[in-house]
Amino acid sequence: MKRGDLVLISVVLVAALIFLVPRWVEGNNGNDSEKNHKSPLVATITVDGQVYKTVELTKEEQIIEIKTDHGVNVLKVHDYGIEMMEADCPDQVCLSFGFIDKHNQSIVCLPNKVLVELEGSTGGENQDEVDAIVN
Repeated sequence: MKRGDLVLISVVLVAALIFLVPRWVEGNNGNDSEKNHKSPLVATITVDGQVYKTVELTKEEQIIEIKTDHGVNVLKVHDYGIEMMEADCPDQVCLSFGFIDKHNQSIVCLPNKVLVELEGSTGGENQDEVDAIVN
């Protein structure tokens, strides 16, 4: 290795540390579930366009079974989030949404006409986040 190679490797390592160290420091201040607990989220479950149920997302586990003419869906609330555990729809796409725990995320089951949307309480810190800036 030449001296220039060592200088280049050193510069890259220093630059990487400059970007990574603040993330490690911020990550130790508290975990994400505590942040969500300060501004609780509410899951609004709609079936065929009508509100079926509204659930506050808590750490405790809750099972919500939705039986309709279109089919059966099972939701699980836990750790300040929600996920679709079971569905009898043919494509099973709704299961791929996984665990959601942030404002404005959603789970959709089109064949069973089920929609789960997360909404924050008023004054929540996640509501005013910028998604994108377009010029």
